[in-house]
Amino acid sequence: MKITEHIKNAAGKTLFSFELIPPLKGQSIKGIYDAIDPLMEFKPPFIDVTSLREDFIYKQHDNGLLEKLSYRKRPGTIAICAAIMNKYKVDTVPHLLCGGFTKDETENGLVDLQFLGIENVLVLRGDARRGDASFVPTPNGHNYATDLLQQVVNMNNGIYLHEHNDDSLKTDFCIGIAGYPEKHFEAPNLKTDFKYLKQKVDMGANFIVTQMFFDNQKYFDFVNNCRANGINVPIIPGLKPVTNSKQLIGLAKTFHIDMPEDLCDAVNGCKSEKDVRDIGVEWMINQCRELMAFGVPVLHFYTMSNAGPTKRIAEAIF
Repeated sequence: MKITEHIKNAAGKTLFSFELIPPLKGQSIKGIYDAIDPLMEFKPPFIDVTSLREDFIYKQHDNGLLEKLSYRKRPGTIAICAAIMNKYKVDTVPHLLCGGFTKDETENGLVDLQFLGIENVLVLRGDARRGDASFVPTPNGHNYATDLLQQVVNMNNGIYLHEHNDDSLKTDFCIGIAGYPEKHFEAPNLKTDFKYLKQKVDMGANFIVTQMFFDNQKYFDFVNNCRANGINVPIIPGLKPVTNSKQLIGLAKTFHIDMPEDLCDAVNGCKSEKDVRDIGVEWMINQCRELMAFGVPVLHFYTMSNAGPTKRIAEAIF
């Protein structure tokens, strides 16, 4: 079922969903199941599975020269989605990235997703590789999320890279995109950020999932600005509790977000990391209650494949 259908069928009730990271290469699917099992009691209608682009390693040869090699540290998102759907009978939302994939690889992946009955995708540009100063597109890949979005929209219309206008080949993906309540860090200003967000919705995006935030007012302002700019698709808040003191700086630096002063003061006053986790969970419980009162369609948790904190939050609010 499509994300938009799940939201419509909920008839105003806030749904619960979460996101997983594929395990490191060499680990088994059991790690994924262990991250899902504790959360199934909250009846998630869908589960997101992230996708990670390739990275580089340098191999030194006997002559002293270094060879730059591309490798992937984690197994494929599509296989994980298929395994989750088979075991839990819930919908999955695989992430599609520009970085690390050619246009042909993306098309082949979408063909596989349709074959498996996966109806939803989240379209993202993806991050720069470690060591790259900025995002570098893959040769014969997409440079921008809008280009990747257009490829999915084209396939929904029966237009493939090498086959055109064949109604029998139409896919029917429900397409999600990312939104940034505190502005994408590469956008020069909020107005420009909303311009490109509106462009994606006009192209055919069906829902928005936001970057994490710790001040609900930023989400409320984002939603209001979206509506004022004619963006009327569902806007799903992305959430993550603080689980250790280093995240005050780490999350702010990595995701280009503000950490509220009250949260920082509370964490800095903790005597142990356990106290930090408790503060982080309590802060997120309060956030969720306020978001539910606002009428958000879904509370979507970035679990980092660690179910514990999210389970505590869900127990308190659902």
